Amino acid sequence: MARSNAYLAPLSLIFLAGSLVMLFFVILSAVTNTSPLNQTYFLSAETRGITGARSVTQWAYFYICGEGNVDCSGAWPAPPLGWAWSANPSGAPSELIGTHGGDTTSMYYYYMWRFGWVFYLIALVFSVVAFFAGFVACCGRLGSAIAGLAALVALFFHTIAVSLMTAVFVKMRNAFIANGQNASLGRYAFGFSWGSWMALLIATILFCIGIRGGDSPTGTGRRWGRQRSVRSRRSYDMNGRRVKEDYA
Repeated sequence: MARSNAYLAPLSLIFLAGSLVMLFFVILSAVTNTSPLNQTYFLSAETRGITGARSVTQWAYFYICGEGNVDCSGAWPAPPLGWAWSANPSGAPSELIGTHGGDTTSMYYYYMWRFGWVFYLIALVFSVVAFFAGFVACCGRLGSAIAGLAALVALFFHTIAVSLMTAVFVKMRNAFIANGQNASLGRYAFGFSWGSWMALLIATILFCIGIRGGDSPTGTGRRWGRQRSVRSRRSYDMNGRRVKEDYA
């Protein structure tokens, strides 16, 4: 018998594919000068007057760039946020400066950014695993269970990653504004990040629903074990004789 919820696996794959595309947009931000990658960054801030900094700095996933995601630094895994300026700079918000990253970044921003950065990659890996397992989910509940488990792990790390990134760059924006410098969050980076998270959440829920089998044809909702007999037999005594009666 075909599963009544067989459509859930393809639907889950659509949401999961959308989640992956948006996550790739964030990770590949500033890689090329094409839209939307050249508009994707976590924070844009006025850094004119800070020692060794550009007039405007934009922080992307692998790069620290100028306005419009041009004049970027070399690609680097989790580059310290303070690499946007020189060591021990003047003119920068004091809470951003510390002894980490070559005397450019405070401990809080150094580690919060790094943890968020790596959790993005872990979420990406498990999302890819869930995507390919999703094709197996089209064939049965075991595939849905495998895909659902991988998607659940991806959702866990994705939640941590986006939460950390949001916390870090909201605080960083506020620090620049308090220092009298204009700053704004990147709507594309955070829009893609949270959109990817939501699509992954929906895909995970659909995979988990797909683990359940369809209802039995008798409408009883039993999925395991033997079917109950439609007919039963009852026996009772009448005037000393045992009488058996069939009833439906």
